[in-house]
Order: sequence, then structure tokens, then C-alpha cells
Amino acid sequence: MANREQPIELFMPPNMLKAKVGGGLGGVDMAAMKRAEAAMDGLKSEFAGWIAEDVKKLVAARARYGQTPDTEARAALLRAAHDIKGQAPTYNYPLIARVAGSLSRMIGELPPSAGISLALVDAHVSAIQVIHKLALQDTNDKTAQALCAELDARVDGVLKKTK
Repeated sequence: MANREQPIELFMPPNMLKAKVGGGLGGVDMAAMKRAEAAMDGLKSEFAGWIAEDVKKLVAARARYGQTPDTEARAALLRAAHDIKGQAPTYNYPLIARVAGSLSRMIGELPPSAGISLALVDAHVSAIQVIHKLALQDTNDKTAQALCAELDARVDGVLKKTK
């Protein structure tokens, strides 16, 4: 049997993204990038007000759920926690995002028929308020790390009991 080499044919699909923005980094409109960065810098002054408003919404949702722990109030509490979880990193509050993520995980993963521990909700809400009030933005803060780990562990414990 003769050893025949088959020619290799390479197919290189066109890079559509590269074609749209131009060749490498030189094709990126640096002036547009600078304008976008300046716009974000301009918004940073508003971040403090936005995160404060989100924290108020969470506190109000918790109060409503405490008075009337029905499906609608529970959904509002979950929505407030979930919104903070998603927006806090943009506002440079990753610790708030982590605590809000823990709270939303608990509310979202508990069956609708299961009651939510108000004490654990309060611990999360209070932690978010303290982190905001102290403007803790450093994820390496040892106290904040311990607090987040404890809240996560408590949520894990609650969720294990329902399975």
C-alpha cells in the first residue's frame, strides 16, 4: 500500500468583529473610548445617591415583608436584593453585592411554602446598611470577609434544611 499524503486545506473564517471595528487596537476609536470613560467618571458622582436609594428600597421591602409576609412582599424583597446584587459592583460596592447575593439566593432558593427567617433577612439588610454607611469597598477587609462568610454559612444551613 502506497503512503499518499493528502494535501491539507486550511479554512480561515473571516473575523467579522475585527472587520467591524477595524484591524487590531489601532482600529478602535480611542476618542470614543475617552468620551465613554469621561461619561462614566461623570456618573460616579451620582453612584452614591443611587446606591443609597437602592438600600432604602431594600429596607422598605424588608419592612413590608415583615408586616405582610405574602407572595407579593416576598417577590418585592427578592427583587430589591437582586437589583442591589447586580448594581452594587457598578457603584464600587462589591461587598454589598456579595451580601445581597446571599440574601437573594436564600429567598430565591427557598420553596414558596417555606417561611423566610426574618432574623436572617435582618442580618443581611443590616450588613448592607453598615457596609454602605462605612463606605466599605475593599473586598480584603477581614471583618467584612468574616461577616460575608458567616451570612453565606447561615444561608447554606437554611437551604440544607429544606432539601
